[in-house]
Amino acid sequence: MKVLITGATGQLGRALAACVPADAELVALSRNDLDLGDAGAIAATVAHHAPELLINAAAYTQVDKAESEPLAAHAINGVAPGLLATAARLAGARFIHVSTDFVFAGNSPTAYQPDSPVAPLGVYGESKWVGEQAVRSASSDALIVRTAWVYDAMGANFVRTMLRLMRERDEVRVVADQIGTPTHAASLARALWALDAAKATGTLHWTDAGVASWYDFAEAIQDEALALGLLKRRIPVVPISTSDYPTPARRPAMSVLDKRATWAITGPAQHWRQELRAALQQMQQ
Repeated sequence: MKVLITGATGQLGRALAACVPADAELVALSRNDLDLGDAGAIAATVAHHAPELLINAAAYTQVDKAESEPLAAHAINGVAPGLLATAARLAGARFIHVSTDFVFAGNSPTAYQPDSPVAPLGVYGESKWVGEQAVRSASSDALIVRTAWVYDAMGANFVRTMLRLMRERDEVRVVADQIGTPTHAASLARALWALDAAKATGTLHWTDAGVASWYDFAEAIQDEALALGLLKRRIPVVPISTSDYPTPARRPAMSVLDKRATWAITGPAQHWRQELRAALQQMQQ
């Protein structure tokens, strides 16, 4: 099976390459290999490689910066997914696109279903929703997988930021009234391979199991890092409200995703704390 992946140097792209099925021939493209703002390049590249599966792991993920760069966000998150889905269909390839919990407003009292009404609060979420619609218009049998709070042992993410701040500061202040689920990129990658093997289509959700606030996540990072020797001292983690930490982009207050339909295919995910421990153990090594 020939597989083409975009976003090769991102968290998910690296994770997909790390657990690629043994029978897959992988072509992993970074932004230097393929300009997702170039429609002609997308069509020519996919036609040239003629994959059986195309996974779009590329995204504009700078949530706050998107507020001042809406055209850039929409080019990568809104337009490119439709172009990739079209190119995949013309090549006879299955197409998997990764989206986000930020398509939701965050005011639901229960976990969001795949068919729950969307209402993005900012440019990033809006651009991802536009991308979902473009994929659905371009391909009737594509798979869209929404996820949330993704991190890994490398790159720029909340886990690595917290570790750095916990080494540098005498306390950290972390938002406690935004609720979701941390997701290890390796866990998401394994799920995507399993969903492809099952020939899943439509819209599904995947995160690790459990629920947390950013404050809960930060406390767990410190606890696990201390146990592994990645931190040498404990510092106070102070819970604050969203209003205490204003940002250019609004964020959903409650963006827990309902994964039951996905878990019926893949089996249940591990709890987010187990996956966090695995990521930190990778950093330790």
